[in-house]
Amino acid sequence: MSLPSVDEIRALHEKYAPTAEAFDVVHTHCEIVWSVAEHLVARSSLRVDLELVRAGCLLHDIGVYSLITVDGHVDRDNYIRHGILGHEILRGEGYPEHLCRICSCHTGVGITKHDVVAQGLPLPPCDYVAESTEERLVMYADKFHSKTTPPKFLSAAAYARYVRRFGDEKVDAFDALRAEFGEPDVAALASQYGHALEQ
Repeated sequence: MSLPSVDEIRALHEKYAPTAEAFDVVHTHCEIVWSVAEHLVARSSLRVDLELVRAGCLLHDIGVYSLITVDGHVDRDNYIRHGILGHEILRGEGYPEHLCRICSCHTGVGITKHDVVAQGLPLPPCDYVAESTEERLVMYADKFHSKTTPPKFLSAAAYARYVRRFGDEKVDAFDALRAEFGEPDVAALASQYGHALEQ
């Protein structure tokens, strides 16, 4: 099966979203991540499959819907599973593995088998690490916007502070992504969407 169109992606969000509010939060976040990725590609000499990046950005959080009840409750204890749940959804819809992997490999700056075992994470022991340039780009673009209530943008410095709690090696991994892709103009995007910006 080929990659889905923007209209097909929106239909998938509508199919799996348990509420209109969940759709609005998740779909808007995914559109923002695509805007960040587009910005990064436009400012660089990156050679990427833009159709895959677009679909990956717009679908990377499709698994979040599986963790939201119809009354809006979010299963925070299992939230880290949203990537593999998204992978399962897209596989079930018949989409190619290189798109499905973007879901399961975008969380944080990569979750290793060691992370899963050492932290007792509710995931099958495996490496969930972005490998291709497209996977790394979607993962990185995702770091600059949060679906918190209210949603907000994060500067690179803000995300680096956040990820430090998971260990210096995670900061190093984020710094490597910064060196590879550069930094987006999150201030302009925050203004465009009317979201706060954490510096």
